[in-house]
Amino acid sequence: MPEVPISARGVARRFGSFEAVRDFDLDVAQGEVFGLLGANGAGKTTAIRMLCGTLAPSAGAITVAGVDMLRDARRARSRIGYVTQRFTLYGDLTARENLQLQGGLYGVEPALLGERIAQSLQRFRLAGVEDQRAAALPLGYQRGLAVAAALLHQPDVLFLDEPTSGIDPLARQQLWELVYELAAGGMGVLVTTHYMDEALFCDRLALMERGRIIAGGTPQALLAMPLAAPPLEVRCDDEAASGAWLAARPEVREVLPRAGRHRIRLQSGLDPQAWAQAATAQAAGQGLALRIDAQAPRELEDVVVALLEQQEAAA
Repeated sequence: MPEVPISARGVARRFGSFEAVRDFDLDVAQGEVFGLLGANGAGKTTAIRMLCGTLAPSAGAITVAGVDMLRDARRARSRIGYVTQRFTLYGDLTARENLQLQGGLYGVEPALLGERIAQSLQRFRLAGVEDQRAAALPLGYQRGLAVAAALLHQPDVLFLDEPTSGIDPLARQQLWELVYELAAGGMGVLVTTHYMDEALFCDRLALMERGRIIAGGTPQALLAMPLAAPPLEVRCDDEAASGAWLAARPEVREVLPRAGRHRIRLQSGLDPQAWAQAATAQAAGQGLALRIDAQAPRELEDVVVALLEQQEAAA
């Protein structure tokens, strides 16, 4: 397997006059879990479809598992596992029948297929529901079945499009444990998500907005990016009154209620420490006891919001 199992350069996709993806550059290394982060409509699914060979790019070059996707996408698909955002297996077939069909389509030898199906049923908690129609299975089981089907032919690369959307916390944890296990075995894994906590599970991230990658790097590097308006954390005794007082301040850009506290962002250019001291004194004069941390730990959401605001201001 190549050291860079997924590579894209200058990729774009246009639908008429609408450019869904543009200037898309990406490298995913062997054994790496790479996350495409962005809101719904940012272009993540369009990008992943082009990388998988199910949608032709309007421009650019894509190589997956050492295969040129523009020239020979069919050959590359035998090395790719792809789990779509929505359940796309056959609802009228049972879980076992879907696995048998997928294994046959990917050319898994009959002597191996039965053994792999048995292993998959255990691995994805499908034992006991293998003879139920796929359409009747709960969402978590459907997602497990889709991942099992994508891995039957033992691909070099795995694409997961919003894999944990709508599933329960236990199934979510198990899926991420599987992702780490696959990456440890040398597989390149590309995951799209809009969940900030999941993005932190990835080795590297790329933030997409309006079809472009606007920032990228390790989660730690993104969290260390300079912010024009770093977050502050406010603890208080009266959450409702304190929240209303903070929201009324013209220098406060945003108030996010949390359990027993508020997380706030100030307008750009203010000194957080000086503002915290002044605000504490002013609030005390109105009978509100605020404890403001001007050096609150950053969250990935703080960085993402700041980057999106920069893009909006520059548009």
